[in-house]
Amino acid sequence: MPILDETQARALVARAFAQAGVCAAGLAEDGAHALVLTEMMGITTHGMGRVGAYVDRLAAGGMNPAARLIVTAPAPALRLIDAQAGLGAGVALQALRIGMEAAREMGMAGVFIRNATHFGAIAPLLYIAAEAGFATIITSNTAPMIAPPGGRAAGLGNAPLGIGLPHAQGRHLMLDMAMSVVARSRLREAMAKGEAVPDTWATDADGRPTTDARAAMAGLMQAIGGAKGAALAASLDILAAGLAGAAMLSEIPDTHKTPATQPNLGQMMLLIDAARLAPQAALSARLDDAAAIHAAIPALDGHPAPRLPGARALAALFKAKAEGIDIPPALLDELERLAG
Repeated sequence: MPILDETQARALVARAFAQAGVCAAGLAEDGAHALVLTEMMGITTHGMGRVGAYVDRLAAGGMNPAARLIVTAPAPALRLIDAQAGLGAGVALQALRIGMEAAREMGMAGVFIRNATHFGAIAPLLYIAAEAGFATIITSNTAPMIAPPGGRAAGLGNAPLGIGLPHAQGRHLMLDMAMSVVARSRLREAMAKGEAVPDTWATDADGRPTTDARAAMAGLMQAIGGAKGAALAASLDILAAGLAGAAMLSEIPDTHKTPATQPNLGQMMLLIDAARLAPQAALSARLDDAAAIHAAIPALDGHPAPRLPGARALAALFKAKAEGIDIPPALLDELERLAG
Protein backbone atom coordinates (compact mmCIF):
# COMPACT_ATOMS: atom_id res chain seq x y z
CA MET A 1 0.00 0.00 0.00
CA PRO A 2 1.41 3.47 -0.85
CA ILE A 3 2.75 5.50 2.08
CA LEU A 4 2.80 9.30 2.27
CA ASP A 5 4.18 11.44 5.05
CA GLU A 6 1.99 14.13 6.59
CA THR A 7 3.50 16.95 4.53
CA GLN A 8 2.99 15.08 1.25
CA ALA A 9 -0.58 14.15 2.12
CA ARG A 10 -1.53 17.69 3.12
CA ALA A 11 -0.03 19.15 -0.04
CA LEU A 12 -1.88 16.62 -2.22
CA VAL A 13 -5.28 17.29 -0.61
CA ALA A 14 -4.72 21.06 -0.64
CA ARG A 15 -4.00 20.91 -4.39
CA ALA A 16 -7.24 18.96 -4.92
CA PHE A 17 -9.23 21.67 -3.13
CA ALA A 18 -7.40 24.44 -4.98
CA GLN A 19 -8.17 22.71 -8.29
CA ALA A 20 -11.83 22.68 -7.20
CA GLY A 21 -11.67 26.47 -6.92
CA VAL A 22 -11.21 27.03 -3.18
CA CYS A 23 -9.50 30.41 -3.23
CA ALA A 24 -9.79 32.10 0.19
CA ALA A 25 -6.42 32.49 1.90
CA GLY A 26 -5.43 29.27 3.61
CA LEU A 27 -8.82 27.57 3.32
CA ALA A 28 -7.67 24.72 1.05
CA GLU A 29 -4.58 24.15 3.19
CA ASP A 30 -6.58 24.21 6.43
CA GLY A 31 -9.14 21.78 5.02
CA ALA A 32 -6.29 19.48 4.04
CA HIS A 33 -4.71 19.80 7.49
CA ALA A 34 -7.92 18.73 9.24
CA LEU A 35 -8.68 15.81 6.91
CA VAL A 36 -5.13 14.45 6.96
CA LEU A 37 -5.02 14.61 10.77
CA THR A 38 -8.32 12.72 10.79
CA GLU A 39 -6.85 10.06 8.50
CA MET A 40 -3.75 9.79 10.69
CA MET A 41 -5.96 9.22 13.74
CA GLY A 42 -7.45 6.17 12.03
CA ILE A 43 -10.85 7.83 11.47
CA THR A 44 -10.84 6.88 7.80
CA THR A 45 -14.60 7.34 7.36
CA HIS A 46 -14.08 11.09 7.83
CA GLY A 47 -10.54 11.50 6.50
CA MET A 48 -8.97 11.78 3.08
CA GLY A 49 -11.68 9.60 1.55
CA ARG A 50 -14.06 12.56 1.96
CA VAL A 51 -12.11 14.76 -0.45
CA GLY A 52 -13.93 13.49 -3.54
CA ALA A 53 -17.36 14.10 -2.03
CA TYR A 54 -16.38 17.62 -0.96
CA VAL A 55 -15.00 18.38 -4.44
CA ASP A 56 -18.31 17.20 -5.90
CA ARG A 57 -20.22 19.53 -3.58
CA LEU A 58 -17.91 22.42 -4.49
CA ALA A 59 -18.64 21.76 -8.16
CA ALA A 60 -22.39 21.41 -7.58
CA GLY A 61 -22.67 24.59 -5.47
CA GLY A 62 -23.48 22.94 -2.14
CA MET A 63 -20.16 24.33 -0.94
CA ASN A 64 -19.05 27.77 -2.07
CA PRO A 65 -15.46 27.70 -3.41
CA ALA A 66 -15.24 31.51 -3.22
CA ALA A 67 -16.39 31.71 0.42
CA ARG A 68 -14.58 33.99 2.85
CA LEU A 69 -15.37 34.05 6.56
CA ILE A 70 -17.29 37.08 7.83
CA VAL A 71 -16.41 37.52 11.51
CA THR A 72 -18.13 39.79 14.03
CA ALA A 73 -17.57 40.18 17.78
CA PRO A 74 -20.91 40.72 19.57
CA ALA A 75 -19.00 40.77 22.89
CA PRO A 76 -15.31 40.54 23.87
CA ALA A 77 -15.48 36.78 24.37
CA LEU A 78 -17.94 36.01 21.57
CA ARG A 79 -17.38 35.55 17.86
CA LEU A 80 -20.15 35.09 15.28
CA ILE A 81 -18.99 33.74 11.93
CA ASP A 82 -20.85 33.58 8.63
CA ALA A 83 -19.07 30.76 6.79
CA GLN A 84 -20.72 31.56 3.43
CA ALA A 85 -21.07 27.79 2.81
CA GLY A 86 -17.31 27.43 2.50
CA LEU A 87 -15.25 24.23 2.68
CA GLY A 88 -16.33 22.91 6.07
CA ALA A 89 -13.08 21.35 7.25
CA GLY A 90 -11.12 24.52 6.45
CA VAL A 91 -13.75 26.84 7.90
CA ALA A 92 -13.80 24.88 11.18
CA LEU A 93 -10.03 25.12 11.62
CA GLN A 94 -10.01 28.84 10.87
CA ALA A 95 -12.92 29.37 13.28
CA LEU A 96 -11.05 27.41 15.94
CA ARG A 97 -8.03 29.70 15.59
CA ILE A 98 -10.29 32.75 15.88
CA GLY A 99 -11.77 31.27 19.06
CA MET A 100 -8.36 30.43 20.52
CA GLU A 101 -7.17 34.00 19.94
CA ALA A 102 -10.21 35.38 21.79
CA ALA A 103 -9.91 32.82 24.61
CA ARG A 104 -6.22 33.59 25.08
CA GLU A 105 -7.17 37.21 25.68
CA MET A 106 -10.36 36.71 27.71
CA GLY A 107 -9.74 33.35 29.41
CA MET A 108 -12.56 31.68 27.51
CA ALA A 109 -14.54 32.31 24.33
CA GLY A 110 -17.55 31.10 22.41
CA VAL A 111 -17.62 30.85 18.60
CA PHE A 112 -20.92 30.39 16.75
CA ILE A 113 -20.98 29.63 13.03
CA ARG A 114 -23.87 29.89 10.58
CA ASN A 115 -24.07 29.07 6.88
CA ALA A 116 -21.65 26.25 7.64
CA THR A 117 -21.14 22.94 5.85
CA HIS A 118 -20.02 19.49 6.96
CA PHE A 119 -16.56 19.66 8.56
CA GLY A 120 -15.90 15.97 9.20
CA ALA A 121 -14.55 14.65 12.49
CA ILE A 122 -14.18 16.84 15.58
CA ALA A 123 -11.09 14.99 16.86
CA PRO A 124 -8.50 16.98 14.84
CA LEU A 125 -9.95 20.25 16.14
CA LEU A 126 -9.74 18.95 19.72
CA TYR A 127 -6.14 17.92 19.12
CA ILE A 128 -5.05 21.26 17.64
CA ALA A 129 -6.73 23.15 20.49
CA ALA A 130 -5.24 20.87 23.14
CA GLU A 131 -1.76 21.24 21.66
CA ALA A 132 -2.20 25.00 22.19
CA GLY A 133 -3.38 24.51 25.79
CA PHE A 134 -7.14 24.89 25.36
CA ALA A 135 -9.99 22.82 26.73
CA THR A 136 -12.82 22.64 24.22
CA ILE A 137 -16.46 21.73 23.67
CA ILE A 138 -17.52 21.57 20.01
CA THR A 139 -20.78 20.58 18.34
CA SER A 140 -22.58 20.87 15.01
CA ASN A 141 -26.03 20.05 13.76
CA THR A 142 -26.57 17.74 10.79
CA ALA A 143 -29.27 16.58 8.39
CA PRO A 144 -32.06 14.60 10.11
CA MET A 145 -31.45 10.89 10.56
CA ILE A 146 -32.93 10.13 14.03
CA ALA A 147 -36.58 10.18 15.11
CA PRO A 148 -37.40 12.50 18.02
CA PRO A 149 -38.72 10.80 21.19
CA GLY A 150 -42.16 9.41 20.39
CA GLY A 151 -41.74 9.91 16.63
CA ARG A 152 -41.27 7.49 13.76
CA ALA A 153 -39.75 9.75 11.11
CA ALA A 154 -36.39 11.52 10.98
CA GLY A 155 -36.43 14.92 12.61
CA LEU A 156 -33.05 15.12 14.33
CA GLY A 157 -29.45 15.02 13.21
CA ASN A 158 -26.89 13.02 15.15
CA ALA A 159 -25.35 16.19 16.65
CA PRO A 160 -21.67 15.23 16.95
CA LEU A 161 -20.11 16.38 20.21
CA GLY A 162 -16.44 16.85 21.06
CA ILE A 163 -14.78 17.47 24.42
CA GLY A 164 -11.05 18.01 24.82
CA LEU A 165 -8.58 18.61 27.65
CA PRO A 166 -4.88 19.40 27.11
CA HIS A 167 -1.91 17.41 28.42
CA ALA A 168 1.59 18.91 28.37
CA GLN A 169 3.12 15.77 26.82
CA GLY A 170 0.36 15.29 24.26
CA ARG A 171 -1.69 12.68 26.14
CA HIS A 172 -4.82 14.75 25.65
CA LEU A 173 -8.34 13.68 26.54
CA MET A 174 -10.40 13.79 23.34
CA LEU A 175 -14.00 12.64 23.09
CA ASP A 176 -15.51 12.72 19.59
CA MET A 177 -18.92 11.09 19.38
CA ALA A 178 -22.28 11.42 17.71
CA MET A 179 -25.68 11.01 19.31
CA SER A 180 -26.38 8.07 17.00
CA VAL A 181 -25.00 4.68 18.02
CA VAL A 182 -22.55 5.03 15.11
CA ALA A 183 -21.94 7.72 12.51
CA ARG A 184 -23.97 7.34 9.31
CA SER A 185 -20.70 7.03 7.40
CA ARG A 186 -20.22 3.60 9.02
CA LEU A 187 -23.42 2.42 7.31
CA ARG A 188 -22.31 3.95 4.03
CA GLU A 189 -18.97 2.17 4.29
CA ALA A 190 -20.64 -1.18 5.11
CA MET A 191 -23.06 -0.77 2.19
CA ALA A 192 -20.17 -0.12 -0.20
CA LYS A 193 -18.44 -3.28 1.01
CA GLY A 194 -21.61 -5.39 1.05
CA GLU A 195 -21.22 -6.06 4.77
CA ALA A 196 -23.93 -6.62 7.39
CA VAL A 197 -24.18 -4.27 10.37
CA PRO A 198 -25.34 -4.87 13.97
CA ASP A 199 -29.10 -4.50 14.35
CA THR A 200 -28.55 -1.93 17.12
CA TRP A 201 -27.19 0.65 14.69
CA ALA A 202 -30.25 1.55 12.65
CA THR A 203 -33.75 0.63 11.55
CA ASP A 204 -35.23 0.15 8.09
CA ALA A 205 -37.80 2.52 6.60
CA ASP A 206 -40.56 0.82 8.63
CA GLY A 207 -38.74 1.31 11.93
CA ARG A 208 -37.59 -2.30 12.32
CA PRO A 209 -33.99 -2.97 13.47
CA THR A 210 -31.97 -4.28 10.52
CA THR A 211 -28.58 -5.78 9.72
CA ASP A 212 -28.88 -4.78 6.05
CA ALA A 213 -26.77 -1.65 5.54
CA ARG A 214 -28.66 -0.64 2.40
CA ALA A 215 -32.02 -0.91 4.22
CA ALA A 216 -30.53 1.01 7.14
CA MET A 217 -29.45 3.83 4.84
CA ALA A 218 -33.10 4.18 3.81
CA GLY A 219 -34.25 4.10 7.43
CA LEU A 220 -33.33 5.78 10.72
CA MET A 221 -30.21 5.84 12.84
CA GLN A 222 -30.75 4.73 16.43
CA ALA A 223 -29.85 7.23 19.14
CA ILE A 224 -27.53 6.36 22.00
CA GLY A 225 -29.56 5.81 25.15
CA GLY A 226 -32.87 5.83 23.30
CA ALA A 227 -35.05 8.84 24.09
CA LYS A 228 -32.34 10.45 26.23
CA GLY A 229 -29.86 10.47 23.37
CA ALA A 230 -32.47 11.81 20.98
CA ALA A 231 -33.36 14.61 23.40
CA LEU A 232 -29.67 15.48 23.78
CA ALA A 233 -29.30 15.60 19.99
CA ALA A 234 -32.26 18.00 19.75
CA SER A 235 -30.86 20.23 22.49
CA LEU A 236 -27.38 20.45 20.94
CA ASP A 237 -28.89 21.16 17.50
CA ILE A 238 -31.09 23.97 18.79
CA LEU A 239 -28.33 25.41 21.01
CA ALA A 240 -25.82 25.71 18.16
CA ALA A 241 -28.27 26.71 15.43
CA GLY A 242 -30.50 28.88 17.56
CA LEU A 243 -27.66 31.08 18.79
CA ALA A 244 -25.84 31.10 15.44
CA GLY A 245 -28.97 31.89 13.42
CA ALA A 246 -28.63 28.76 11.28
CA ALA A 247 -31.01 26.09 10.00
CA MET A 248 -32.12 23.51 12.58
CA LEU A 249 -33.74 20.10 12.85
CA SER A 250 -35.72 19.13 9.73
CA GLU A 251 -34.92 22.48 8.06
CA ILE A 252 -31.50 21.00 7.17
CA PRO A 253 -31.32 19.28 3.76
CA ASP A 254 -29.64 15.92 3.15
CA THR A 255 -26.71 17.00 0.99
CA HIS A 256 -25.96 13.40 0.02
CA LYS A 257 -29.25 13.47 -1.88
CA THR A 258 -29.08 17.13 -2.97
CA PRO A 259 -25.36 18.03 -3.23
CA ALA A 260 -26.17 21.39 -4.84
CA THR A 261 -28.03 22.58 -1.73
CA GLN A 262 -26.20 24.68 0.85
CA PRO A 263 -27.20 23.27 4.26
CA ASN A 264 -26.74 26.38 6.49
CA LEU A 265 -25.50 24.26 9.41
CA GLY A 266 -25.06 25.73 12.88
CA GLN A 267 -21.87 25.03 14.82
CA MET A 268 -20.55 25.97 18.23
CA MET A 269 -17.07 26.00 19.75
CA LEU A 270 -16.41 26.82 23.40
CA LEU A 271 -12.75 27.29 24.33
CA ILE A 272 -11.12 27.67 27.74
CA ASP A 273 -7.51 28.74 28.30
CA ALA A 274 -6.86 25.86 30.71
CA ALA A 275 -3.78 27.44 32.30
CA ARG A 276 -5.99 30.21 33.72
CA LEU A 277 -7.62 27.59 35.97
CA ALA A 278 -4.93 24.96 36.53
CA PRO A 279 -1.15 25.04 35.97
CA GLN A 280 -0.21 22.93 32.97
CA ALA A 281 1.77 20.43 35.04
CA ALA A 282 -1.07 20.02 37.55
CA LEU A 283 -3.72 19.40 34.89
CA SER A 284 -1.42 16.94 33.11
CA ALA A 285 -0.89 15.07 36.37
CA ARG A 286 -4.63 14.84 36.91
CA LEU A 287 -5.12 13.42 33.41
CA ASP A 288 -2.37 10.88 34.11
CA ASP A 289 -4.14 9.96 37.35
CA ALA A 290 -7.40 9.51 35.45
CA ALA A 291 -5.67 7.31 32.86
CA ALA A 292 -4.14 5.19 35.61
CA ILE A 293 -7.52 4.77 37.30
CA HIS A 294 -9.00 3.58 34.01
CA ALA A 295 -6.11 1.22 33.31
CA ALA A 296 -6.39 -0.37 36.77
CA ILE A 297 -9.99 -1.44 36.18
CA PRO A 298 -10.12 -5.14 35.16
CA ALA A 299 -10.83 -5.56 31.46
CA LEU A 300 -13.48 -7.79 29.94
CA ASP A 301 -12.13 -11.01 28.46
CA GLY A 302 -10.64 -10.36 25.05
CA HIS A 303 -10.73 -6.58 25.45
CA PRO A 304 -7.90 -4.07 26.01
CA ALA A 305 -7.64 -2.32 29.36
CA PRO A 306 -10.02 0.65 29.79
CA ARG A 307 -8.52 3.92 28.57
CA LEU A 308 -9.42 7.59 28.39
CA PRO A 309 -11.30 8.90 25.35
CA GLY A 310 -8.93 9.67 22.51
CA ALA A 311 -6.13 7.28 23.52
CA ARG A 312 -6.59 5.06 20.46
CA ALA A 313 -6.74 8.01 18.05
CA LEU A 314 -3.59 9.54 19.56
CA ALA A 315 -1.72 6.24 19.32
CA ALA A 316 -2.65 6.00 15.63
CA LEU A 317 -1.63 9.62 15.08
CA PHE A 318 1.80 9.20 16.67
CA LYS A 319 2.38 6.02 14.66
CA ALA A 320 1.42 7.77 11.42
CA LYS A 321 3.73 10.69 12.22
CA ALA A 322 6.60 8.24 12.69
CA GLU A 323 5.88 5.75 9.90
CA GLY A 324 3.73 7.62 7.37
CA ILE A 325 0.13 7.23 6.23
CA ASP A 326 -1.04 4.10 4.42
CA ILE A 327 -3.16 5.24 1.47
CA PRO A 328 -5.26 2.70 -0.46
CA PRO A 329 -4.08 2.76 -4.11
CA ALA A 330 -7.54 3.64 -5.44
CA LEU A 331 -7.78 6.61 -3.06
CA LEU A 332 -4.31 7.82 -4.00
CA ASP A 333 -5.23 7.60 -7.69
CA GLU A 334 -8.39 9.62 -7.05
CA LEU A 335 -6.55 12.30 -5.06
CA GLU A 336 -3.83 12.64 -7.71
CA ARG A 337 -6.51 13.00 -10.38
CA LEU A 338 -8.34 15.65 -8.38
CA ALA A 339 -5.07 17.46 -7.68
CA GLY A 340 -4.38 17.67 -11.40
